[in-house]
Amino acid sequence: MAPLLRCHPSLGLLLLVHAVSALNISISVVAPPAAAPISPSLASFSIEQDRWTDWVGTTSRNQFFFNTLDNLKQLTGVPPLIRIGANSEDHTDFDPNVRFSEAVFPAPSATVPYPEAVSLVVGDAYYQTAQFLPPNTHVIWGVNLGQNNITAAILAASSIAKAFRSSAIKDAGIVLDAIEIGNEPDLYMNNGLRARNYSSSQYTNEWIAFATNVSVAAGITPTSHTKFWGAAFAGSSHTTSGFSPQAIFSQGILSSAPGSLTSTISQHRYSGSFCTGSGGLLQDLMTKSTIRGNLSIYDPDIAATHEKGLDYVLGETNSYSCHGAPGVSNTAGAALWTLDYMLYAIQIGISQVFFHQGIGFKYNLIQPATLTRSILDGSTLPEPLLPHVQPQYYAAIIAAEAIGDSGNAHAVELSINDPQIAGYAFYEGTDLARVVLINSKAYFKSDTTARPKTHICLSFLGGRRRTAIVKRLAIGHADDTSGLTWSGQTYETKNGRPSGNVQTETIHVFAGIDISATEVVMLSF
Repeated sequence: MAPLLRCHPSLGLLLLVHAVSALNISISVVAPPAAAPISPSLASFSIEQDRWTDWVGTTSRNQFFFNTLDNLKQLTGVPPLIRIGANSEDHTDFDPNVRFSEAVFPAPSATVPYPEAVSLVVGDAYYQTAQFLPPNTHVIWGVNLGQNNITAAILAASSIAKAFRSSAIKDAGIVLDAIEIGNEPDLYMNNGLRARNYSSSQYTNEWIAFATNVSVAAGITPTSHTKFWGAAFAGSSHTTSGFSPQAIFSQGILSSAPGSLTSTISQHRYSGSFCTGSGGLLQDLMTKSTIRGNLSIYDPDIAATHEKGLDYVLGETNSYSCHGAPGVSNTAGAALWTLDYMLYAIQIGISQVFFHQGIGFKYNLIQPATLTRSILDGSTLPEPLLPHVQPQYYAAIIAAEAIGDSGNAHAVELSINDPQIAGYAFYEGTDLARVVLINSKAYFKSDTTARPKTHICLSFLGGRRRTAIVKRLAIGHADDTSGLTWSGQTYETKNGRPSGNVQTETIHVFAGIDISATEVVMLSF
C-alpha cells in the first residue's frame, strides 16, 4: 500500500513520509518586489526566412500556422512576436521581377535534413505575405549585411516598409517593430563572409553605414514606431573587446545617428551544438542547473544593455544549434526544458524569448508544412507527414495560460531546494493567480522502476489559499515524441486547434500535491 502523505494545514510541513520524497515550498500571496513584469508574448518565434512563405502562405494564409499562433493569442490577448531572418537573412537579395521568392538549397544530409538556402532572391509580394499573420502581430525583419552589399539591404528595407504601409497589413493592425541588419556577424570570420581578422569595430562601422541608409529606406526616425534591433551575436566576450554589446557600445554604435534609433539588443543562445553530429543527452538539456548556467552567462550583457535604456531579448534560441539533436530536441523532455528556460529568462532581465524555427528543423515547436523527409536523418518518409505541432509547443501554451490576458502579469521564481524541481508564481497586479511547478527528472521508456514522484507541501505567506484548480501536462516518457496532453486536451490535431475535454482536479492546498518525474503542474487560485 502506498504511503499516505499529509501536510500540516497551516505550516505546510509533511507529517508522514515513507518511500515518496517530499518538498516544502513557500509562496507569497502578494507579489514580492522581485516579481518581474512578464510580456504576454514571452514565447515568440524566430523563423528562417528562406522558406517564410511556406509558413505564412502566398496568395492565402497557411491556416495551420495561423491557428497555432492564434491559440496563444486567445490565452494572452496578443499574438507572439515574429522575427524573420536568421542564417538565410545574410543570403537574401531583392529583385523586383521576382514575385515571392526563388531559393537555392544545398543537398540534404543525415545531419542536416533540411538545410538553409545558400541563395534567396525575393520580391515585393514576399514581404506582403505578412498580411496573413494574426491581427496585431508585431514583426522584426532581417536584411542582409553578410554579403556587404548595401544596395541589397536598401532595396529589401524599402520593400519591407512598402508592405507594412499597405492597407491589408495596416488594417489588420500588423506592425513592423524593427529591422535587424545582419545575423550573427561575430561568426562572419568563420563562415567566409569576412576576413579571419574581422572585428567588432569593423562591424560597428559597417552597421552604422548600412543603418544610415536603411533608416532612410524604411522610414525609421526618432518618432516612428519601427526601430532597429542591434547585435544579433551568436555569442559574447562579455567585455569591451571582442564581440559583445559592451564592445559595440564602447565603439560608439549608440551615439551614431542610426544607432540612436535602436530599441533592442538581441543575442542568440543554444544549449549546445549538433552541427557535427554530436548531440547532447536529454537529461542534460532538461537539468535545472544547466538551464540556469546557460542563461546566466549573459548577466553582464543584460546589465550593460539595460544601463543604456534598451530592451534585451534572446532573438534566436533553442535547444541545440544546427536545427537540434535527434531524440532530444523533438521530445517531450524538450517541452519541459522550453518552459523552464523561458520562465527563468524573465528572472534575469530577458524580456522575450524567440524560439528559432525552420521547415523540418528537429527543434521546431510547429511544423507548418508537409514534410517528405525525416527530420531525424533525412531519409525519405514512407508517406508525407502533414503539418503538426511538436512537444515543445505545449510549453508555449502553458506559459501563455500562466501569464493570462490581464496585461499586468508578473512572475517570480520560487525558492525550491531541489535540483530537479522548479517553480514560478504568477501574479495579476499584486495578487497571486497561478503557480507552475516543473519536475525535470527524466523518466524514459527504458526505465523499469516505478515512476518517481515528489509530494509538494505548500505554505502561503501574507495570506491563505484553501483550494486550487490543478492542470497537468501528461507525458508518457521524456523521450516520447507525441501523445502529450495539457489538462486532457491535445494540440496534435490536423488543424492545430485543441481537441478533447478540459480535465482539472480541485485540491485542498493543506494536503499538498504530487508531481511525477517529467511532469508540469499548474495550480490556479
